[in-house]
Amino acid sequence: MVILNGKETSDLIKQELAKEVEAFVAAGGKRPHLCAILVGEDGASQTYVNNKERSCKQVGFNSTVLRMPADTTQETLLKEIEKINQNDDVDGLIVQLPLPKHIDEQVVINAIDPNKDVDGFHPVNVGKLSLGLDTFVCATPFGIMKLLERYQIETKGKKCVILGRSNIVGRPMANLLSQKGYPGDCTVTICHSRTENIKEHTLNADIIIAALGVPHFLTADMVKEGAVIIDVGITRVPADNEKGYVLRGDVDYDNVAPKASYITPVPGGVGPMTIVSLLNNTLKAARKREL
Repeated sequence: MVILNGKETSDLIKQELAKEVEAFVAAGGKRPHLCAILVGEDGASQTYVNNKERSCKQVGFNSTVLRMPADTTQETLLKEIEKINQNDDVDGLIVQLPLPKHIDEQVVINAIDPNKDVDGFHPVNVGKLSLGLDTFVCATPFGIMKLLERYQIETKGKKCVILGRSNIVGRPMANLLSQKGYPGDCTVTICHSRTENIKEHTLNADIIIAALGVPHFLTADMVKEGAVIIDVGITRVPADNEKGYVLRGDVDYDNVAPKASYITPVPGGVGPMTIVSLLNNTLKAARKREL
């Protein structure tokens, strides 16, 4: 069993990106600038945004975080997005999700300039992805693809089961893995809350990507020997410790790992790859703006 170490892989990619950024700037390009908007005080979101800030510094990006109170109106948020859309110094813009319940997330996503949508959530970029066109790929699926590639995991002709049908992970992941090329050429099945006999699907899978947000949903009896396991889930579960919680993935790691050929840990697996994918997309946006 091989642990797919997203932390080590992302650190290596950051080193590569830092060299690319300096070469880009030395050739006359503008230093890439990523802007994040954080509405409210969700602890997990704040940690994630702080990690993005730190990662930007590591690769030589400029970064800005616009922190707004939880009672910010949708209208006010949309006005700030439009200001950033018009700011030529900003290459990439992300609005950290989830947003407070009184704000319509899709309206907010639609308001972001597709050319600055480094999260890859705008309908224009989602449409391009579905057609196999060059675009900004959603960060988590993009990170998973890079992890498969870096570990040289065979995907051609493999049966892949994706647990979860979200627009952020499940659907784009299925799209990417079913497309021609490497990583790709998989036969993909999406399972969700209405799927009957999920275990029958997972037991036939060569690759399982768990993205449900349900701690320890995937158990050892649902996995065949030698399967590749990618755990996207990360949930704070109450615990009697200093933090008051522990992080749990969607996979029952301790019992599933002995059966797997490759498996991601939680934390330290998919999470770091998501952030480095945002950096990749931001550098791509900066280069496109120089053309």
